[in-house]
Amino acid sequence: MVTKLLIFEGVTFGYTNRPLFVETHLTLARGEMVGLLGPNGTGKTTLLRLAAGTLQPRQGNVWLDGHDLRALPRREIARRLAVVPQQFTTPFAFTVRELVGLGRTPHLSFLGTERPSDRQAIQQALAVTQTDALAGRIFNELSDGEKQRVALAMALAQQPDVLLLDEPTAHLDLKYQISMLDLLQRLNREQGLTILATMHDLNLAARYFPRLVLFQQGIVADGSPVEVLQSRLLSRVYEVPVEVGILRGATHLSILPPQAGHDTPSHTMLDVQEGEDTKPPEPYPLVHLFGGGGSAEVLMRGLADAGIPFSIGALNIGDSDHALALRLAADLISEQPYTPIAPGTAGQVQQRLNQVQAQILCPFFIGLGNLVLLRLALDAARHGLPTVILEPGTKTTENGGEGSGLSATVASRDYTGGEGAALYEELLALHPLVASDAAQAIRLLTKTLSARAARKGATSSEALP
Repeated sequence: MVTKLLIFEGVTFGYTNRPLFVETHLTLARGEMVGLLGPNGTGKTTLLRLAAGTLQPRQGNVWLDGHDLRALPRREIARRLAVVPQQFTTPFAFTVRELVGLGRTPHLSFLGTERPSDRQAIQQALAVTQTDALAGRIFNELSDGEKQRVALAMALAQQPDVLLLDEPTAHLDLKYQISMLDLLQRLNREQGLTILATMHDLNLAARYFPRLVLFQQGIVADGSPVEVLQSRLLSRVYEVPVEVGILRGATHLSILPPQAGHDTPSHTMLDVQEGEDTKPPEPYPLVHLFGGGGSAEVLMRGLADAGIPFSIGALNIGDSDHALALRLAADLISEQPYTPIAPGTAGQVQQRLNQVQAQILCPFFIGLGNLVLLRLALDAARHGLPTVILEPGTKTTENGGEGSGLSATVASRDYTGGEGAALYEELLALHPLVASDAAQAIRLLTKTLSARAARKGATSSEALP
């Protein structure tokens, strides 16, 4: 039976008025070993601090073994959960034995006296991390690799159910990186220790972690290394071309950066394992979507199933549509989290609208930050770009015209004081196609693209001698 040990339930958090991530859901079962990936500054360490209870969510809950962390005393949390920071320092001349002994603090009696069970736990932690020979050494005199193992020993002395590690291989040479991850893997397999660790090295993450979570102001992908480490997905999240595959003679996925002086990744790999992203270079998008807040999710899946390449944006990083578009879209135009659409980003949308053969407006909420997108869509429609409006609950129109009830539903999503609704009215006056669901939108789009192709073919034939 799978036991849910650590749960993030709709967690929203931010250090300023703008959230770093919104309504994040993540569950770790007892005995899992999970690697948390993502670029710097996207919230990975913050997620660990929320899991440890040192930060509190603005909204949502973090549950540890069925208990809300906010309701648990710090001493109780420390008995169940331990944290290994990226770098551990102390201003005091503690010996290794003394420092590891501090890990027993949540278990000590009121007088702070060590009992036989405490001394046994300390000795076991020293032994399993192979730091027992360092017990009498001063911690600050150790090498980086030795310090990291001592920090882990101190955490293990707590005898936790969950171990949180922030970049456990940072600042370590290759020998100590492998040694640390081998040890974590052994602790997970032999003792059933649940592990959540942030990682920067994607190759080490692929080798040691059965489950990976790709994080960028929210969860972008969650699954096995084969499911998460896809070249297109990683290239977009990390904003650098990468190639994912199996190196000759290896058994694990490998991630390679681009060759020096080239814009495309190295192609020295064999075919990847079954289920890996083996798609050819992305096709040129035929249609551009305007969405956000989950309004384009069903449509994106439908277009992908139908084999219709699409672009979408601009979407704020962390938006639920953004996370899915990273996987499915042929082109994704991104904006920074919780910020208005910048002029440069709007210029990218304008360029894409000049290249596609149609546009689809999903039922996204209209605010002052994204009003420029509606203006761009209106301008494109005025210049003859075929337009489909997806609006659930309206009457489908296949020959152009306003769907029944469309104006009212648009007004309910308008937070601009009426300016957004007015732009929509101008758009409706141009007689766009209106669909009440994603399937109808795709059907209308397909007919439109077919008609354009037929007209183009007829024109080409007439031009032949």
